[in-house]
Amino acid sequence: MRWMLALALVLLPAVAGAQTCTESLTALFDRVSPAVVSIQAMKINKIRPHRRFETIVGSGLIIDRAGEVLTNAHVVDGAASMSVTLDNGAKVAARVIGLDPVLDVALLRLDSSSTLPVAQLGDSGSVKVGDEVVAIGNPLGLDQTMTRGIVSGLNRTLPGISDEPMIQTDAPINPGNSGGPLVDRCGRVVGINTLISEDAQSIGFAIPINAARSVLRDLREAGRVVRPWLGMQGRAIDSSLGNVVRMPITPGYLVEIVYDGSPAEQAGVRGGTLAVVVQGDEYLLGGDIVTAIQGTPVRTHQDYVAKVKTLKPGQRVKITLMREGHSREVTLTVAERPRLPSDLGD
Repeated sequence: MRWMLALALVLLPAVAGAQTCTESLTALFDRVSPAVVSIQAMKINKIRPHRRFETIVGSGLIIDRAGEVLTNAHVVDGAASMSVTLDNGAKVAARVIGLDPVLDVALLRLDSSSTLPVAQLGDSGSVKVGDEVVAIGNPLGLDQTMTRGIVSGLNRTLPGISDEPMIQTDAPINPGNSGGPLVDRCGRVVGINTLISEDAQSIGFAIPINAARSVLRDLREAGRVVRPWLGMQGRAIDSSLGNVVRMPITPGYLVEIVYDGSPAEQAGVRGGTLAVVVQGDEYLLGGDIVTAIQGTPVRTHQDYVAKVKTLKPGQRVKITLMREGHSREVTLTVAERPRLPSDLGD
């Protein structure tokens, strides 16, 4: 009996910690929404001869009583002027402290002398598929709106849009929700709503709050996030494609685009020249195939992204390539990733 009692005492904290939050959705909204703000950014479009002035409406989250606000970079990027409306209706000025177009997050500082409410940041690493979540923001400029759903998927990467893993949710997200919080049933922020799919219904994406939190220090101190960059873009390819296009193909990372002036271009890496559509997927063939970086095999897009993230600007690295059926090695110097034309695209 003693060992059963001891076991019960050991398991009791774990069981208590596993209890779900039973706070009503009304109470949750009343607690979290004061820390959610509406952002109005006026941007100048220099390309259009008419309607050069455009107002972007988004959402943001107060994360510090001194007035720091976390939002999406695409909401405030290039803003000529900006104002923030607090939950109580007060309008305050704001400025951008730091911006990261890769993760699509920005850090703002409010010009407010009053004590501000702060949201509780959670742990996106503990989020599971099926967890109930709510999105709070300003869709279509409608102040303080809450929608409800579940976590539909985790670690979603969208090649060509974002290589950063995101949380997928079916909680309705609309234009104006961008930068607002995705909140768990305990009222903790687990994500920053950032993207909707126009090709489907009930598919939205949020930046995991752990990822956003990891770049806050860089945004505060440097105004940007320094990332390694080789200067090539492509996709995974395997030998089965060779049977379709009737040419030998080595599994690896197919280089489709080499950016001008990049480390890859300076090292002589070749991009693709022949567009081929196979089962609805478009490939740009003819470029080099990366099979290893610093001796680490590269077989998938995730392999390539994960290895590049371990590199440092200024570091000399060896890239193993397959070109026209022959293996070769090139050495290049890693650069800091610049702002690319595709960043913060629609």
